[in-house]
Amino acid sequence: MLAFAPLHDAVGVAGRALAWFTTLLEPLAGDAATAAAIVVLTVVVRLLISPLTLAQVRGERRRVALAPEVRELQRRYADDPGRLQGELFALYRANGASPVSGCLPLLLQAPFLLVMYRLFTTAEGGTGLLTERLAGVPLGHHLGDGAVGGALPLFGALLAALLALAWWTSRRMRRAAAASGTVAGTPTEGPGAAVLGRLLPLLPYTTVLVALVLPLAAVIYLVTTTAWSAGEQAVLRRPRPEPARIDGR
Repeated sequence: MLAFAPLHDAVGVAGRALAWFTTLLEPLAGDAATAAAIVVLTVVVRLLISPLTLAQVRGERRRVALAPEVRELQRRYADDPGRLQGELFALYRANGASPVSGCLPLLLQAPFLLVMYRLFTTAEGGTGLLTERLAGVPLGHHLGDGAVGGALPLFGALLAALLALAWWTSRRMRRAAAASGTVAGTPTEGPGAAVLGRLLPLLPYTTVLVALVLPLAAVIYLVTTTAWSAGEQAVLRRPRPEPARIDGR
């Protein structure tokens, strides 16, 4: 499944890049060179797609800025859903803040993430990745395969890191929603917003559940990309300082 030529070729390129990083890091990292290369390759990929994330954040900021106008339209046309949808569409279009445009960066990121997933969960790429080891544990080892060497402590540390990142991300999402009065750019008073507001902060915890069924190599990737996302969001979504006012004019 999913073994069509373009994807296979892309995984091969990623595999060669991983092998190159492994060779480069081996004098410093020794037996952990492949695991270190996973971290480095993940960071490189995230840097490549960071402009897409920036575009997504800018779109969300536009929608947040429009939240008061959206609430006013919802109040005005509460009894006319058809008119409300038309007015909302016109408002977003006039301000370059279409809700659909916020999904485009995520869709464009999907091919990169799919390549990384295939590289770290299958034998594609020709690197022998899953037979390499970290702290004596094969990178292809799953948590369900049992305790091999230091598998339990290693997986435990990685899962604890994912849990801490999920808690931090969820907390940040709740604070952002409370401060802006929006959930993912949608007014909290809108239809379905209450359900969305309860579900979205729980989404970061799905990474912990996913990690339970992934091989070690993929879990290392997942921890790295999740940590990168947390840091990226902290920087890109930090509160903007208010412009200084000059008195006496």
